[in-house]
Amino acid sequence: MFAVEVRDHIMVAHSLPSPTFGPAQGVHGATFVVDAAFLAEELDAEGLVVDIGLATEALAAALAPLRYANLDEKPEFAGKFTTTEFLCKHVFDALAGAARAGRLADGGRLARIRVTLHESHLARGWYEGAL
Repeated sequence: MFAVEVRDHIMVAHSLPSPTFGPAQGVHGATFVVDAAFLAEELDAEGLVVDIGLATEALAAALAPLRYANLDEKPEFAGKFTTTEFLCKHVFDALAGAARAGRLADGGRLARIRVTLHESHLARGWYEGAL
């Protein structure tokens, strides 16, 4: 399996209103380093998995609606716990949509995408799925 991985980051505000989350129940800020890995069984004729520039643009576009946002105010997240894991899947869905729309110039070779959100140097979560 071949892979190309690109990185960006976001700063958000949110709350996790359940006793499970202790002090994170209240509104707080979070800064995530976001990695998106694009995986393919085969390279294209030019030796690429995806165009790195297009992958970088697709990740930035997926993150743009979240950047500096209070996730508690986003209608699409109403009634949801915007945990690291949940946000990984949300970003994955946006990137999978970009791939299916042909915006990564991968020629349909992509097999999987993995999205990792790093909460800190100690903790991260990820979601990986097939296309």
